[in-house]
Amino acid sequence: MNIRYFAWVRERVGVEEETIEVPGGVNTVADLISHLKTLDENHAAAFEEDDAIRIALDQMHVETDASLGNAREIAFFPPMTGG
Repeated sequence: MNIRYFAWVRERVGVEEETIEVPGGVNTVADLISHLKTLDENHAAAFEEDDAIRIALDQMHVETDASLGNAREIAFFPPMTGG
C-alpha cells in the first residue's frame, strides 16, 4: 500500500510517501495506524496524536474505523483551515 504524508505528519515521519506491505490482521485504518506506530520513533511521533490526523483512502475522506479493503493509497494529513 502506498502511504502519503502531508504537512507536519510528513515532517515527523521524515518522508513524503512510502510503500509498505500491510501485515495480516491489519484490516482498518486504526489497525494501520497502530502498526505504523511500531515501525520507528518517527512514525510513533507522527501518530502520537492520531485523533488530530485526517485520513483519505484512495482520495476519499474516511474515519479510523474504515476498512482498508483493496485500497491502493492512504494519505494522512492534519486538519485543514480555510479563510
